Amino acid sequence: MKSRPKLLWLQGVTCNGNTHSFLNYPHLSYILETFEFLYHPILPATYTLEKIASCTQSCDILIFEGAYDPRMMRAGSRMETLVQHYGSTANTIIAVGSCASFGGMFKQSDPEYITGVGFDREIAKGPFAKSNKLINLSGCPIHPEWLGYTLRMIADNKVILIDEMHRPKELYAYLAHHGCTRNEYFEWKVDAEHFGTKEGCLFYKQGCRGPMTHASCNKILWNDVSSKTRIGSPCFGCTEPDFPRTNMFETKTNMSIPQDVPLGISKRSYLTLTGIAKSFRIPRLEKRLIDDNT
Repeated sequence: MKSRPKLLWLQGVTCNGNTHSFLNYPHLSYILETFEFLYHPILPATYTLEKIASCTQSCDILIFEGAYDPRMMRAGSRMETLVQHYGSTANTIIAVGSCASFGGMFKQSDPEYITGVGFDREIAKGPFAKSNKLINLSGCPIHPEWLGYTLRMIADNKVILIDEMHRPKELYAYLAHHGCTRNEYFEWKVDAEHFGTKEGCLFYKQGCRGPMTHASCNKILWNDVSSKTRIGSPCFGCTEPDFPRTNMFETKTNMSIPQDVPLGISKRSYLTLTGIAKSFRIPRLEKRLIDDNT
């Protein structure tokens, strides 16, 4: 009988959000049957954390959740020692979540020491900086399908193409803007005045980062049902290296002009298109999609 690939899930400075998100993966039983979990903080595993911390085992896949702080301790061992040992034995290293990928939310508590395992924001830094083994699955938290896709590709011995930030292109080549049900409002510059409405674009007033965020949230829906923009909440750009930002529910402007424009478009071109679009009035887009009074 062919042995199963050995998977080790370590946690740094974390809120457990990616673990809990992955528990919603609809094919979790397949993953548990395909891989041997040497250790996981919640799922059934072969060894205790104390055994893992002794650094007497090896793994094929190292999954790291949370921000990296080399000084922190796990069962009597320094995190620096653990990642060096298991990172050297693993064929693939997966950073799950924006904290593990880029430092994320927890980096703000100690900017000098805390990073991702391969990047400090956009800069290559950390124990696996520039490692060709590293795959970043950024997000706060990750979509469970993103990790499921990655592990299935590994199980099938398929090549995972990655971008310059080591994110799988199949998942992150898209923008969160792609597939958004509000795109027609975006094109005609019709604003959403409030959160939670079905109508209007959230980019102009509510801080939505969808047009400049690499993510497939509107292509691979959460729970196969929805996404943040579909329920009337702005995209916060949680998959990007500069997450989190300040005032995330506001669109930063200079003289009423958005400070950031959609990815790959010059500000001059964008302002020209915006001016043309705003000169038109589309009555259909000014109405409610569902009128409660009829």
